[in-house]
Amino acid sequence: MNTGLQPTVPPEPPAPEWRHSRGPDWVLVGDQGLRAGWAVLLAYGFYYFFRMVIGTVFFSANLISDGNEYSPGWMLTVELVPFMAMVAAGALMAVIEQRRILDYNLTGTRRGMHFAAGAGAGFVIFSTLIAGLRLGGWLQFGPRGLAGAEIVRMGALWGCAFLVVACVEEGLFRCYLQFTLTRGLNFWWALAAQAAICGYMLERARNDGALGVYLAAAAGLFPCLVLHQRSAPRNGFWQAAWVGSTWFGMIHTFNSGENWRGIFAAACIGFVFCVSVRVTGSAWWAIGCHAAWDWAETYVYGTADSGLPARGHLLTSAPAGNSLWSGGSDGPEGSVLALAAIALLLALLLAVYARDKNSVKDAAEA
Repeated sequence: MNTGLQPTVPPEPPAPEWRHSRGPDWVLVGDQGLRAGWAVLLAYGFYYFFRMVIGTVFFSANLISDGNEYSPGWMLTVELVPFMAMVAAGALMAVIEQRRILDYNLTGTRRGMHFAAGAGAGFVIFSTLIAGLRLGGWLQFGPRGLAGAEIVRMGALWGCAFLVVACVEEGLFRCYLQFTLTRGLNFWWALAAQAAICGYMLERARNDGALGVYLAAAAGLFPCLVLHQRSAPRNGFWQAAWVGSTWFGMIHTFNSGENWRGIFAAACIGFVFCVSVRVTGSAWWAIGCHAAWDWAETYVYGTADSGLPARGHLLTSAPAGNSLWSGGSDGPEGSVLALAAIALLLALLLAVYARDKNSVKDAAEA
C-alpha cells in the first residue's frame, strides 16, 4: 500500500569502534561489536537470571505469592519483577555494547507526544472493537462493577499496572530485540528462527494456540523473501519484525484461555508496534498504545485479556454466541473482529504519520 510515507527508521547511534583481528573472535564480534545473535542470547540470559534473583527476593519477602489473583495490586507487584530484571539486563548490555540504554529504540524527539498519541489510538480502536461486538450481539454487559471513589482508585492502579506491563513487553520485543536483530539478521537466519519457534510449538504437549503461531510465521514468509531477493533498504528491520512478532505471539500461548485467533492477533499487533517504531523513530507510541489497549480491555470494559479474567473492573461483560465472533474465553482479542480492529489501528498509524511530516523529519534527523 502506498501511503506517501518516506520510510523512516529509529535513529541508530554511532556504532562503537571495535578492534578485533580476523582470528577466531570474528565468530563473536563483528564491525558493530558483539554479533546480534550472541547479543540477544546474552541479554535474555541476563534477563532471566535477574528475574530469578529478584523474584526470589520478592517471594521471600512475601511481596508475591503463588496465587493468581489478577487484581491490579497483585499484577503491579508481580510485573515489577520482570521490569526490574529488564532494566538491569539492559543496563548491563549497554555497558558491554558501549551504548546508552535509551539507544535501544527509546531515543528520538517528541516522545511524550508519541506516547500520548499511541495511548489515544489504543483506547479508541479497542473501544471500536467493543462496539462491533456489542452491536453484533457477541458481547453482553451486566451491572457496573465499581462505584464512587473506587472507580478512580482502581482505574489508577490498573493504569500503573498496565504501564509497567507495556514497558516490559515493548522493552523486551520492540526495544532491545528489534534494535539488535535489525543490525544483524538476514532472511536465512530469520527463517531458521521461525523454524525453531514452530518446532518448539510442535514439541509442546499443550498446543492450544499453535495454529496462530504457524499462521504468523507463514504470513511473513513471502514478504520477507521478496525483500531479501530485492536487497531492499533496511531489510534487516523487517526480518527482525517478522521474528519478533511471531515470538511475541508464541509467548501468549502460555496464558490459559487463549485460542489460535488470539495468538495470531497478538502477533499481528506486535507487527503494528514494529511499524510504529519505524515511522515514529522510537517505541514510545507502542508503549502508550499497548498500555491503553490493555487498560480499556481489562478495567473499562471488564473483558478477559489474552484469556485472563480480572478483578476490579468498571464494567462487567461476558462473551455471547459463537466464539469465532465473541472470542470466547480468550476475550475480544480471540474474535475475528480483532483482526479488523488491528488493521484499522495500522491504517490509523500510517495515516497520521504520513501526514505528520514534522514527525517523519524528526525521526530521520534525531
